[in-house]
Amino acid sequence: MKRRFGLVFTSVILAGVLTACGTSDDKDESSTGSSNDTDKNVLIMGTSADYPPFEFVETATGEEIKGFDVDLAKALGKKLGYEVKPKDIDFNGLIPALENGQADLVLAGMTPTPERIKTVDFSDTYYTSRNMIITKKGSDIKTPADLEGKTVGVQLASIQEGLVTDLVKEEKLDIKVEKLNRIPEIVQQIISGRYDAAVIEDTVSKGYLADNKELVGSLIEDGSEEAGSAIAFKKDSKLKDEFNEKLKEMKENGEVEKLVLKWFGDGAAK
Repeated sequence: MKRRFGLVFTSVILAGVLTACGTSDDKDESSTGSSNDTDKNVLIMGTSADYPPFEFVETATGEEIKGFDVDLAKALGKKLGYEVKPKDIDFNGLIPALENGQADLVLAGMTPTPERIKTVDFSDTYYTSRNMIITKKGSDIKTPADLEGKTVGVQLASIQEGLVTDLVKEEKLDIKVEKLNRIPEIVQQIISGRYDAAVIEDTVSKGYLADNKELVGSLIEDGSEEAGSAIAFKKDSKLKDEFNEKLKEMKENGEVEKLVLKWFGDGAAK
């Protein structure tokens, strides 16, 4: 991203010169829509489409991105008069995408950690889940303490990376932490025997466990409840308050619960 900053900055200056005769409303694109889209009613939703059922690519219908986060974003956008278009971005690039205008909002099962709150704003929480250790069948790894001396995969810049890193720093566990951009890559490393385990969100883990019968999962019982998933926005974006208002309505009238039931089943809605 940083290597392209000069080119982007130059382009912005040129764009400003070419549109100098426009109205003041033309200059406020970042508050109502992506600066990369000519339609102010179109919002670009940054997401990492490797996280089913939150977001994933439906290959049977082309390259369409589907999932719980996509349905939620589109429903909220419709209530506010926006068309929401998902854009697939590596998870560790989502916050930079907000900052540099490549995305107007981010829905990617993202937890509003103190570190992230320093650079972006978050909506209210829309979903809460827990973490799970994934290993091969027959493994004796069932708890965080069992990760001692193991190679463990996590998604780069995820809450799970922070969790395992804390096990190393605070619990003094000898863990080799391997960080990859995509969850399927991590799962494949376990299947191939290169990783001993991975820490993945439980809701996402269920899909991979169902598709890979040689894998098993164990919930992390102590300190595993997350602050929840929230929508990320650029600092001081007016979109946060707009989306929060409609999100509250959807939570109160049961629309969010219906989406939870659609994508996660009855157990996840409790």
